[in-house]
Amino acid sequence: MTGAARGGRGAQLEHTGLRPGWTTGACATAATTAAYTALLAGDFPDPVTITLPRGQTPSFALAAEELTDGRATAGVVKDAGDDPDVTHGALVRATVRLLPAGSGVVFRAGPGVGTVTRPGLPLPVGEPAVNPVPRQLMRDHVARVAERYGGSGDVEITVSVDDGEEIARSTWNPRLGILGGLSVLGTTGIVVPYSCSAWIDSIRRGVDVARAAGRRHVAGCTGSTSERTVVGEYGLPEDALLDMGDFAGAVLKYVRRHPVDRLTVCGGFAKLSKLAAGHLDLHSARSQVDKAFLAGLARRGGADAALAAEVAGANTGLAALQLCRAAGVPLGDLVATAARDQALAVLRGAPVAVDVICVDRAGTVVGRSGIA
Repeated sequence: MTGAARGGRGAQLEHTGLRPGWTTGACATAATTAAYTALLAGDFPDPVTITLPRGQTPSFALAAEELTDGRATAGVVKDAGDDPDVTHGALVRATVRLLPAGSGVVFRAGPGVGTVTRPGLPLPVGEPAVNPVPRQLMRDHVARVAERYGGSGDVEITVSVDDGEEIARSTWNPRLGILGGLSVLGTTGIVVPYSCSAWIDSIRRGVDVARAAGRRHVAGCTGSTSERTVVGEYGLPEDALLDMGDFAGAVLKYVRRHPVDRLTVCGGFAKLSKLAAGHLDLHSARSQVDKAFLAGLARRGGADAALAAEVAGANTGLAALQLCRAAGVPLGDLVATAARDQALAVLRGAPVAVDVICVDRAGTVVGRSGIA
């Protein structure tokens, strides 16, 4: 926007004045890239540069390196920027071991990285808690290194985090059935720093910019995945996108005082189930998925008592959703509708039409409300 304030997710982050950092997934990818390069080329690149899903190319200094016959380990200290992340300063290591041709890329959990022991997560039981996007990022970088130095790309990657088991006690991992350490996370590779006051101020700025640009339809998104989904659904321009993160209430209260014609709220199913239950702050430290509430919705959607009991006892919101989908109960739509009704209650009759879209981790729409 020439001569005017810029809008959208990037401008909101810029406006907070907070320094972003790198996810554990980005750090593990950097360590993997350095270790595999050392195996094939005989030396560790330091710093090591990687390419993130959105094209950024950060460089990471190595804090540890070890090369033996057929195996190499590299370590990167995680910098979470200005975010109060419990893993800030943790040493993330990747040990890469050559495997026979045709083995592919195999992931292992080293010390300080957890193992999945309960269903409902995006990984099967028994797998190391290295999430799908970091896995793909590591696979991509292994392939690039293999192409450059003539390797087969068949490797075992063992990710570990120094003191990770102790750090994990400060997270929700034990309750979710991720035992033995931390999860290796991240969808963009970048940690968006959290300051409640700065982020809420940036949301308000985003609404102001959208209104000044004449946008009649804006979308509040919980993250980059939901943002991509809503752009695909409605083709909204960047300055109509509000990065609300966990602050659903901040969006709704400001739009109540500064109305637009239409507000779409888009986010992960679990987060929006919290909004559906009446929570306006969706952060995991301040609100939790209420499985009993989901069971009640499921009953209204046709679930029998046995299914409702399974939903109430599910490990995660995603597990509850999967149970209902298998039984033909539209829990996603029911959550989206309940979340829309909560949003309308906060808007208190402001002239704003609202719809809600729930997505899974891949950005697939798993529930939607009508417009009201």
